[in-house]
Amino acid sequence: MESSTSDLLWEKLHHAVLPRAFYQRDTETVARELLGKLLVRRLPEGMVVLRLMEVEAYLGVGDPAAHTAGGRRTPRNEVMWGEAGHLYVYFTYGMHYCANVVTRRPGDPQAVLLRGGVVVLGEEVVRRRRGGRLDCNGPAKLCQALGLGREENGYDLTTGEAVFIADDGFSFAEEEVLQLPRVGVAYAGEAAFWPLRWVVRGFPAVGVRISGGGGGSQ
Repeated sequence: MESSTSDLLWEKLHHAVLPRAFYQRDTETVARELLGKLLVRRLPEGMVVLRLMEVEAYLGVGDPAAHTAGGRRTPRNEVMWGEAGHLYVYFTYGMHYCANVVTRRPGDPQAVLLRGGVVVLGEEVVRRRRGGRLDCNGPAKLCQALGLGREENGYDLTTGEAVFIADDGFSFAEEEVLQLPRVGVAYAGEAAFWPLRWVVRGFPAVGVRISGGGGGSQ
């Protein structure tokens, strides 16, 4: 019964996959509108769905905090230089992964970091992957919960296959959302104070404070 219910939900969400046009817009607009959307992942052990609650925008060549600042182009960040709607997953601090969605157009390397969400389906899967914990309030925790790593780098989110973002019609009102500086980018000078992080008021309920915390930056 559980498998059947999961399959039905998968089919429903599959028809609500965000199209490429959603990601091809202004990065700040995409970031804000990603809040409330559903990040869907199908794993061998089951289906996991997170409602996105915190994101950060990285504005490319002119953004000192971005991996592509100053026009930097390397094998690591090559996905950012490509088509919008793809996952840019990178390994950081020698210990965990962070996942971004590429925005804008090819040659304009911008992206939105997926910083956190709440589990709406697949709690047992997440607990197994997170050592008994359910919190996904941080980009590394999010990737661990959904099994996003090196193999998912470059994945096309618009295909609606193993991982995608869906719109179930839910959204947060403006008064429910805070716009704050990004986390962990002190090296970026004045850009560290740019208000390019959007977080739902009151999130996370546990762990890192809304006003700051650990790494997870680009």
